[in-house]
Amino acid sequence: MPIDLLHAGPTVLASFLASLVEFVEALTVVLAVGTVRGWRSALGGSALAMIVLLLLVVGLGPLLTQIPLAAVQLTLGALLLLFGMRWLRKAILRSAGIIPLHDEDALYAAQTRTLGGAPVREGWDGPAVAVAFKITMIEGIEVVFIVVAVGAAGRGLLLPAALGALAAFCVVGLLGAVLRRPVSMIPENILKFAVGVLLSGFGTFWVGEGAGMAWPGDDLSLLWLCLGFLLVALGTVFLCARRGTAEATR
Repeated sequence: MPIDLLHAGPTVLASFLASLVEFVEALTVVLAVGTVRGWRSALGGSALAMIVLLLLVVGLGPLLTQIPLAAVQLTLGALLLLFGMRWLRKAILRSAGIIPLHDEDALYAAQTRTLGGAPVREGWDGPAVAVAFKITMIEGIEVVFIVVAVGAAGRGLLLPAALGALAAFCVVGLLGAVLRRPVSMIPENILKFAVGVLLSGFGTFWVGEGAGMAWPGDDLSLLWLCLGFLLVALGTVFLCARRGTAEATR
């Protein structure tokens, strides 16, 4: 069944932005592993994790297509909504100055200090492989979930969602290969804010679809849902920042 841009566009965007954030966080740790303990082990651990994640996507995608669409939309939509709200909550608190912003350079420095404490082994370095594998799996599982959730909840959207994640992987991988340092120039909190809004909007939309709700304007309702989450989130940032300022002046 052909997929028009109206259908695939939001899916690709949500998958790309969410995956971009996850891959940036994974890249920071992999760069620290490669710098301190050797690139062979760092890249080997990441490659092994990518193979496992690829097998998960290949296995989960066709399996979900055998489940009734309404059940998939309701279940994955609810999980996607919870996932998006978690990201949005942290982004709101960081934007309001209540919790500190995520600092990739500080994370890189901390990982470098930690990894530099043990002697480096010749050939394949076990600790380096394990750390690179672990961080790639942790961040990658979140990418897989997002790809499957935003893609499988609508028939034919799994491929666009996967392409969005692949594009994010290529962008982050290219920046990492060129810079050889954390990709700290990407405004990660702004990205997480946007991703939280998009995932919350998608989750609400799919829950409604799974429950048999007829959204006014069909897929165009995604735009209004995301706009609503954005306005509420921005208002919450203002209220939190104002309350924090008031408490600081007491």
